[in-house]
Order: sequence, then C-alpha cells, then structure tokens
Amino acid sequence: MKKNLIAWAVLAAMGAVVPVAQATENGGSTYPAAENFMMGAAPPPGFHMLGYATTYTATKNSDSSGNANAGTPNFKLNANVVAARFVWSTDKQVMGGNMLFHAIVPVVDLDLAFGGRSQHKTGLGDITLGAGVAYHHSQSLHSVVALDVVAPTGDYKASDFTNIGRNYWSIQPTYLMSYINPNGFNGDFKLTYNSNQKNSAKDYQSGDEVFVDYSLGYGLGNGWTVGVAGYWTQQLSDDSGTGATFGSNRKSGYAIGPALKYQTPSHWFITAKLIQETTRNTAEGTALSIKAVLPF
Repeated sequence: MKKNLIAWAVLAAMGAVVPVAQATENGGSTYPAAENFMMGAAPPPGFHMLGYATTYTATKNSDSSGNANAGTPNFKLNANVVAARFVWSTDKQVMGGNMLFHAIVPVVDLDLAFGGRSQHKTGLGDITLGAGVAYHHSQSLHSVVALDVVAPTGDYKASDFTNIGRNYWSIQPTYLMSYINPNGFNGDFKLTYNSNQKNSAKDYQSGDEVFVDYSLGYGLGNGWTVGVAGYWTQQLSDDSGTGATFGSNRKSGYAIGPALKYQTPSHWFITAKLIQETTRNTAEGTALSIKAVLPF
C-alpha cells in the first residue's frame, strides 16, 4: 500500500467534549462523532502518529422535542481538545487483512455554565484502546473492522456537574470504509455500535447507541479534496438505574458541514471540517475539527 494512504482517521477529539452536554450522564456519550476523509484507510506496516484538534461551542441544550435549554437556562458549553493517536500496523495476516492496534490520548479544556452556575476543568480525557483488521480491496477502496474500548481515565467527581471523564467503560465494535480518488469522487463512512457500561458512582447506565459518520467529496487533482462531512446518531435503549432521574432520555441527532483535505506530494496531509448539529436530549452546537498526519 502506498504512503499516500497513511491514515486511519477514527477521530478521538470529540469523544472528550460532547459527553458533558447535560448535568451528569444525560445527553452525553463516550463516542467521538468527529470523522472525516480517509476514515477507513489504514496505514502500512509500522508505527504512526496522528494529531487532532477540536473546538466545540454550544448554547442550546435540546429536550426530547428539540426545545432549547429546558431546565438548563443560560446554557453554554465550550470545549477544546487536542489528542494524539498512536497506531501500530503489523504485517500479520488475520482473516485476509493485516492486524493493527491503536491508542488515543486526549487532553481537554472544558467550560460549562447554566442556571447561574459554572465550572471549568482541564486534564486528561478518557483514553481509547483498540484493535482491528485492515483490508485493501483495490488502490482506491479500503476498509477496517475494529473493536475499541474506552477506558474511564478522565477526571470524574460525582459531586461535580462538569466532568471530563465519564467514569464507565464503553465497548465499540465498528466498521469503516473509504473510497479514495485524487481526481474524482471520494466517499467514507463509519458504522459504530456503542455499548455503555454502568457508572457505579451514580448507579447510572447510559443506553446503547448507534453512530454513522460520513464524508463525501471530490478530488480536484491538485492535492485538494472538497466536500461535506457529518454524522447521524440514535440512542437505541433507555438510560436506567436509580440515577436516571430524567427517565429514558434517548438522545438523537445529525450534523453536516463543509470538509476539506489537502495532501502534499511528500504524503503529508491535513483535513478539516466545520459541522452544525441538530439534536434531541443533548447539546446542540458547532464543531471545528482538524487532523494532521505526521509522517516519520
């Protein structure tokens, strides 16, 4: 596989941002809804590092009908995340593909305010560890089957209404695919099932979720790809436990916005997207995400 496919773009940045959308468990998620171009193209054998940065702002906290800030007046959420992703792609063949492993380490700066209260936190977020099998069906078509585990490494205090960490484990089987063409159509998607475990500090079990991340673009033949990107999500099961005082609290939403990729002849590239969300039972905001591949 040529070096111009050095990317496995399963972004982590938003994973440490969106989960604090409401006071405790409600409306949050451990899943990082921040994909972009080349999300299903795995790197060649070796060690690789990717860098990410996301800034997220929301002034609306939607209820089940989409009404803003019901129960959370003067809601405002600002979050900035930088994350390092370490990928070890092996030459070991498994089920017709090559095995790979990765870790995502985010650092989060977070401000949340509503109802006359505010709280600010900075620190390490929840770390993601995963393994997968990568397939290269042709020069243009690539896919990955993977299993990620989100570990509760981020700072968490049950008495606080703002937390960087979620204080529970999540298991995320996922399938990714990318079609890459420097002189034409480009398309990517990622399908993920997010199974959340119980937060014992609150006796709160967040419901399971499904996520679809996507990007669609056109390669201009000069290193640039332009298009759109976003996501769709639906919570499939109710929140439960004695701490689930808001009831079922099933969240849903989608996002869309412009997306860009630029790749140099020396195989360094950067992607960016700016998306606007439409949601239910969670924060609704705007996110700018940037990813850079660091060849070495």
